[in-house]
Amino acid sequence: MDLLSDILDSMALQGQFYFRTCFNTPWAIGVPDYASAIRFHFAVQGECYVRAGEDEPILLRQGDLVLVPAGAAHSLSDTPERKPVSLETVMQDSGYPGTGTFIVGDGCERAATQLMCGHFTFAEGSRHPLLRSLPKLLHLSAGMRSVSFWLDEALRLMARQMTGEQPGSLAVVRRMSEIIFIETVRACSAQSEQLSGLMEALADPKISRAIQAMHRDVAMQWTVETLAGEAAMSRSRFAARFQELVGCGPLTYLAEWRLQKACALLRDSRVSVQEVASRIGYQSPAAFTRAFANMFGETPSAFRHRLAA
Repeated sequence: MDLLSDILDSMALQGQFYFRTCFNTPWAIGVPDYASAIRFHFAVQGECYVRAGEDEPILLRQGDLVLVPAGAAHSLSDTPERKPVSLETVMQDSGYPGTGTFIVGDGCERAATQLMCGHFTFAEGSRHPLLRSLPKLLHLSAGMRSVSFWLDEALRLMARQMTGEQPGSLAVVRRMSEIIFIETVRACSAQSEQLSGLMEALADPKISRAIQAMHRDVAMQWTVETLAGEAAMSRSRFAARFQELVGCGPLTYLAEWRLQKACALLRDSRVSVQEVASRIGYQSPAAFTRAFANMFGETPSAFRHRLAA
């Protein structure tokens, strides 16, 4: 089982909304907070500064890519001191109709700085240590990109599709962006201790077997002992190693994974709440409802109705 693919599939990773920027000095854009998205910016030409909050800005050079996890507010500018104009204002002033690729600026062939931007979304209720492990910014340099074949090819193809008007271009861009997210997380895992630990856990020949077991049979009444058996480790060593790499205990991971799978099932209106509870290992709908409400602040039925509204 490819654990990373299974995790991302359960959260329904999808690329959304794209725009190109074509700028000559002076310029600065402020991108607002959007907690349910992970934004990205790829420097096709030239360079710019990216600043999240009060942190020191990073210089994005030609060929570099930056991911902004958790949708944190940030700015893009030609100099780190320039005061940004909000993205909403830029969109309103441009007359953007709300569909297709949003293009900021004119005359891209003459622009000093060209960026390709967009964001990734996850399904409502997505919770996983992977998302919690992502730092405020992930910066992928052109040099790092050059040693990752799939990432390099995906970025090149995306850039070509974004500048063309061929039928299906946006669909291609969306699919390429999903590859870009996965490959960037792999390539930049060393930039976050938590992310590095999780990626190590997914590849660890022992810990990964226990995680695979939970994913393969989420309804199984797993214990630390039985999971340690899957990993062929002692109970104490397994529990300590799992906590060290994943950032939570194995039963906490299992509880979160069950509710993650519950969200996916609840998005299918054909599956009753009682059946969802049974499929993910709860012995009663009442116990499932309490656990779900404790994590998400609403009952499974309310969650389903809100999504359907």
